[in-house]
Amino acid sequence: MPGPLDAAAATYSFLGPAGTFTEAALAQVPDAQGKVWRPVNNVGEALDDVVTGRSVAAMIAIENSVEGGVTAAQDALASIPDLRIVGEYLVPVRFVLVARPGTRLAEVRTVAAHPVAYAQCRRWLEQNVPAHGHLPATSNVQAAAELLGEGPALADAAVAPPTISKHYNVDVLAEDIGDNANAVTRFVLVSRTRTIPERTGADKTSLIAELPEDRSGALLELLEQFSTRGINLSLLQSRPIGDALGRYRFVIDLDGHISDERVADALLGVRRFSPSVIFLGSYPRADKVKIEYVDRYDDEIFIEARDWLRGLLSGEPADGE
Repeated sequence: MPGPLDAAAATYSFLGPAGTFTEAALAQVPDAQGKVWRPVNNVGEALDDVVTGRSVAAMIAIENSVEGGVTAAQDALASIPDLRIVGEYLVPVRFVLVARPGTRLAEVRTVAAHPVAYAQCRRWLEQNVPAHGHLPATSNVQAAAELLGEGPALADAAVAPPTISKHYNVDVLAEDIGDNANAVTRFVLVSRTRTIPERTGADKTSLIAELPEDRSGALLELLEQFSTRGINLSLLQSRPIGDALGRYRFVIDLDGHISDERVADALLGVRRFSPSVIFLGSYPRADKVKIEYVDRYDDEIFIEARDWLRGLLSGEPADGE
C-alpha cells in the first residue's frame, strides 16, 4: 500500500460538497494539491475512508473557538484505532443567510444549518428571524444546495459560507450573521501514517486518556503529569466512555512535541497512571507560535537526571566526585 502522504494518486476526504470550510482547510495542505479530493457526508465516513484505504488522509473539524471541541470528531478518534493527526489548520468562520431567488427575509420560517454553525449564528437569527425553526444539516453547503432541489424545500433559508453564491444560484439575504466576528475553526488532517512530523519548536501533541476510576483527586493526578513538567494544556475536554455513569475519557492537546524530553516524560507518567492512552500525534501548530517554557524544563535537565540515575545504578562516579 502506498505511503499515506506520498501516493501518486492520493485521495483526500473532506466534508462536502464543494465550498465548505473543510474544503478551505484542505486547500492549505501542500501535499493535497493536484490530488483527488473526495467529498463525504460526515466525520465517520471521512475516517472510514482512511481506515479502508480509500483515502490517504481526511480533513475533519476538531475544535471551534466559540463552541469548543467537536464531540463527534473526538469520539470517533477515541473509537477508531491506528489513526494519527499529522497537521492542523485554522479557518476563519464567516456566515451568510441564503435562500431561493426571490425569497425575502420576512418570509423565512425555517433555517437549515449545521448544528455548530447554527449555534454560532443563533443570536443574530433570534433577533432578525425571531419565529424561525432550525433544521439540522450535515453541512452548510448541503443545506444551501437542498434549497434548490426539485419540489418544495424543507427549509426557507440556509446558513452558508460567504462563497456559496459561487457554487449555487441563491440569493444572499444577509451577510456576516455570525455572533462572533473572531470565530475560528480548527481542522486536523488524519491519516494512518506511523511517521511523526519533525519537531519545529512550535508543536502540539494530542492524546486521549481515561481516568483509572471515579474517585476524588483522579483528575488532579492526571493533570499533575503535565503541570510538574511545565507543560501547558491548550485543550482539556471530558467525554463519557459510555459503559457506565461517572466513567470519562479526556481529550488533551498539550504544547510541545513527543521528542521534547518534558513531553516524553509526561506521556510516560500518563501511561503509568491511565488504563488507556491513545496517542493521536505530534504535529506543527497552525499558528507557528513557538512554545515557551521555564528553563528548568529544558531537554538537558531531563537528560542529566537520567544520566545521574544511570550512574547510581552502574556504580560509576558522578561528575565532581
